[in-house]
Order: sequence, then C-alpha cells, then structure tokens
Amino acid sequence: MSVTGPAAGGTPVTEIARFDVKPGTESDFVAAYRTVRHEIANTPGCRSIRMSRGVESPSSFVLIVEWATLEAHTEGFRGSAGFGRWRAAIGPFFAGTPSVEHVASVEASADATAGAA
Repeated sequence: MSVTGPAAGGTPVTEIARFDVKPGTESDFVAAYRTVRHEIANTPGCRSIRMSRGVESPSSFVLIVEWATLEAHTEGFRGSAGFGRWRAAIGPFFAGTPSVEHVASVEASADATAGAA
C-alpha cells in the first residue's frame, strides 16, 4: 500500500474497522473476537485495541486500533500468520465486507507544524 499525506513517514494512525455481523450471531462473534484479540494486541506497533457494539444497531461493531505506524498494521499485522487466524475466527460472522480506514490526528500534525514555525 502506497501512502502519501498525513500518515506517511511513520506517523501514528488509528484504524477504524466497521463490521456488520449476521443477525443472531452477535454473541458468537464477540466470543470469537475474544479468542483472537491477542493476535492484534500482541503485534509490534499495536498501541491499543477496542471493539464496540452498536446500541441502536446491535449487529454493528466498530474496531478501533491505535498503531504506531500505518505499516505496523498494513505490513506487520496483515502480513502475519496472526491475520489469517484473526480472519478465520471472525470472518464467518460477517454479513458483508468490513470497511477499514486509517486516520491520523490533526492535533499531532498541527503541533509539528507549530514547532517548525
């Protein structure tokens, strides 16, 4: 994955992944997640991981992972055997294709810009 812009050059990023799971499988999905959470949490560069469930939409989940760099996720985790185990455990519950995006703090980039002035 080629990256330009705010996440290039080793900037910390937050991964936001949205999952819709098949209705009626939510508890099984959560149980499966708990068995493979460590696959992400123990990846070098993972700073934190949190899964949340929709209140109004209980079949919707959001995974938020803070990474030291974009590459820690896209190359380190996605290129690992742990990614295969992760997807094998939770993938069967997906009702569709998850959406994943990476965001970088505007505060961090603003602080760096202010320091350079």
